[in-house]
Amino acid sequence: MSVLTRVLGAATAVYGLTTIVYPRALAGPCGLTTASGAVPAGTRTLIAAMGARDTAIGLAMAFADEGKPQRLAVAARVASDTADAAAFGLGLPDRAARPKAAAAALGWAALCAASAFVRPG
Repeated sequence: MSVLTRVLGAATAVYGLTTIVYPRALAGPCGLTTASGAVPAGTRTLIAAMGARDTAIGLAMAFADEGKPQRLAVAARVASDTADAAAFGLGLPDRAARPKAAAAALGWAALCAASAFVRPG
């Protein structure tokens, strides 16, 4: 793995924490806010769960030992982002937000997957 994997892991953890504290960071682009821009309580709860998941996986990517532990962390990140892309692409209530949210999740999955093939050095 590479420094890139660790940087992407740290960025994932920071974004996860950001969504816990400021759920609108995810709810807004996904069209999950009310007309006034508020994030409904149920949406806040789900975003907090996703944020906790992303924080944990990001920290694992950033701090896991090289080799299998770090590869497993990257695989968890790729699987999570791929699942998010499917859920967002098929299920967001705002149809206009679906392709953008799915593309962002797939892009992040691809970047994290590619980082697994960058060799240190």
